[in-house]
Amino acid sequence: MDALSRAGPRRSRGGLCAPTPEPGPAVASPPSGRAAPAPTPPWARFSAWLECVCVVTFDLELGQALELVYPSDFRLTDKEKSSICYLSFPDSHSGCLGDTQFSFRIRHSGGPRSPWHADDGHYSSGAPVSLQREPAHYFGYVYFRQVKDSSMKRGYFQKSLVLVSRLPFVRLFQALLSLVAPEYFDKLAPCLEAVCNEIDQWPAPTPGRTLNLPVMGVVIQVHIPARVDQPETSPPKQCSQENLLPAPVVLTSVHELDLFRCLQPVLTQVQTLWELMLLGEPLVILAPSPSVSSEMVLALTSCLRPLKFCCDYRPYFTIHDSEFKEFTTRTQAPPNVVLGVTNPFFIKTLQHWPHILRIGEPKMSGDLPKQVKLKKPSRLKTLDTKPGLYTAYTAYLHRDKALLKRLLKGMQKKRPVDMQSALLRRHLLELTQSFIFPLEHYMTSLMPLQKSITPWKVGGQGGALAGEVHARGADWRSSLETPPQIRPFRQDDFLRSLEHAGPQLTCILKGDWLGLYRRFFKSPHFDGWYRQRHKEMAQKLEALHLEAICQANIEAWIKDKSEVEVVDLVLKLREKLVRAQDHQLPVKEETLQRTQLYIQMVIGSLPKDLQAVLCPP
Repeated sequence: MDALSRAGPRRSRGGLCAPTPEPGPAVASPPSGRAAPAPTPPWARFSAWLECVCVVTFDLELGQALELVYPSDFRLTDKEKSSICYLSFPDSHSGCLGDTQFSFRIRHSGGPRSPWHADDGHYSSGAPVSLQREPAHYFGYVYFRQVKDSSMKRGYFQKSLVLVSRLPFVRLFQALLSLVAPEYFDKLAPCLEAVCNEIDQWPAPTPGRTLNLPVMGVVIQVHIPARVDQPETSPPKQCSQENLLPAPVVLTSVHELDLFRCLQPVLTQVQTLWELMLLGEPLVILAPSPSVSSEMVLALTSCLRPLKFCCDYRPYFTIHDSEFKEFTTRTQAPPNVVLGVTNPFFIKTLQHWPHILRIGEPKMSGDLPKQVKLKKPSRLKTLDTKPGLYTAYTAYLHRDKALLKRLLKGMQKKRPVDMQSALLRRHLLELTQSFIFPLEHYMTSLMPLQKSITPWKVGGQGGALAGEVHARGADWRSSLETPPQIRPFRQDDFLRSLEHAGPQLTCILKGDWLGLYRRFFKSPHFDGWYRQRHKEMAQKLEALHLEAICQANIEAWIKDKSEVEVVDLVLKLREKLVRAQDHQLPVKEETLQRTQLYIQMVIGSLPKDLQAVLCPP
C-alpha cells in the first residue's frame, strides 16, 4: 500500500498541490454570538460532505482493484468494495477514451460506520426532502481516465478517482472532481491527501447558507438549498468577495444537472416518462456510455421535485452488481427501480420488464437530436435494438405540444442552454405541483382545528378534577391532554373533492386525472409522500400542544394537586421539551424557554427532598 493509504487520518496541512488563497469567512453571514464550539473529532468536517475517497485501477491479474481508500480507517465491506470497483469503470461496450465523468448508487451493507456530522439532524430538518442524506445508500461520483500509455502492459493508463458520499450533490462533486482528478493523476497520493485535509476544513453543509469551499487554489461558492426555498430559486447571491482572490467559482446549484441537455433525446416523451416516474414504474435505460446513462437516470428521477423520489434507482448498473440476480429474476414482478445500463446483454435479461428506454449516441450538432418514439415491447430485439421507448403504457394525460414548440423555437433562436433547462424544469415543476396540490389541500383538511388543542382534559383547570380523579380511583396521569389525532386519509373522499379542488385549477392539460390518482395510490411515491406529510403534521400538532401548555396557567393548576401529579407534570414537560429539541419540532424558541421556566417553577413548588431527586447536583 502506498504512502497515502498508510497515512491514516492525518491532520497535516503541508504539501498542498497549489497554494489556497485566504478565503475569508467560509459562510456568507457573520458568525453568531454563541460560545465557540467544542473541538471537532478527527474528520468530522470531512464526513459532513464525504464518506471516503477511493482510487480504482486496473490490474492485469485481478481486473479492477481498489488501490486505496482515504481516510484509510474508513471501513467498507467486501461487497461494497467489489461494487465500487466494478462501477468505477465503464464496461467494455462503452469504449470510453480520454476523461469521463459519471455516477452510481449502491446499497450499503452492515450498520452505520461513518462518523456522521454532529449537525446531521439540523441538516435533515432544514434540507428539502429530495436532498436528504441517504441512510441506506452511497453515491459514487467517478472521474475515469483511459489514455494510451506505452509504459503500461496493456498499453493504456486506466484509473478512476471516486468520491463516496451520502449527499446527492452531483453538480458540486462533479465540479470538485474536475479540479482534483487531473491533478491527482499527475501527482498522485500527496495531492489527494492535501485535498482531503482541505475538505476537512470546510464548514458543514447548512441549508439556506451560501458557503465558500476552498480547494487547490480555487474557492467554490455554493448555496445549500433549504426546505423553505422556493423551488425556482434564482442563482445564489455572491457573498462578500473582498478577501477572495481570485474570484470564486460560483455554482448555480449543488444538485441540478443541465436538464435540457440530459433529456434532449426524449423531449417528445418527457410527459410519459414523468408519469412513469410518478407511478414508480420499473424502467431500464440502455445508453451508449455510463455518463449518458447516469445523467438520464438522475434527470428523470429529478423530474418529480419537490416530491421525493421514493423508489430505488441506479444511475449506472452492471452485471457484476451484487443486486444483479435480485433485479433480473423472473420469479416475481420487476422491482420499482430505474436502472441505467450500457451492456446490451440487459435487453435480453430484462426483456420481461414493462418499460425499456433505448438511447442512441448523442448528437453533437446544434439541431435537436432524433427523438425516441413509443414502440411496442414485441418489437424489442435482443441483438440490434433501435432507440425508442418500448412500452405498452398509455399516458393518462394529453401531451403538452406547446412545450416542445417553445423549446424548438429556443434552439432556433440560439437561446442559452441554461434558459432552455429552466423552461423545461419549470414545466415539470408546475406539472408536479398541480398534481400534488389537491393532495396537500385534502391532507390539510384532516388536521384537527387549533381550538381543539388544549393542555388539559375537560375540567382540568380547577381543583374539581383532582378530587374526582382520586375519588373515582382513576389514573391521575390523565389530567394532561394528549394532542388530538389526524383524521384518516380516505381515497374516495379525496377523489370526490377533485371536482371542485382538482388539478384543473392550476394546469391546462386535459386527460384522465382520476385514473392517474387511482394508480398513484398504489405506488411507493404515495406511501412515501403520505408518511412524510403525516409525520410533519403530527410534529406540528405536538408543537401546537406545547404552545397551548405554555399559555395555560400552570401555577394555578398545581395549587391543589398531589405531589405525584406535580412530579408527573414535570416528567411530561421534560419529555416534551427533549422531544421538541431532538426532533427539531417547529416550535418557537420563546416556547422552549418558557417550558424550561415552567419546569423550574413547578419543581420549586415541591418539597426539598423531591427537588433534589428531580434536580440532582
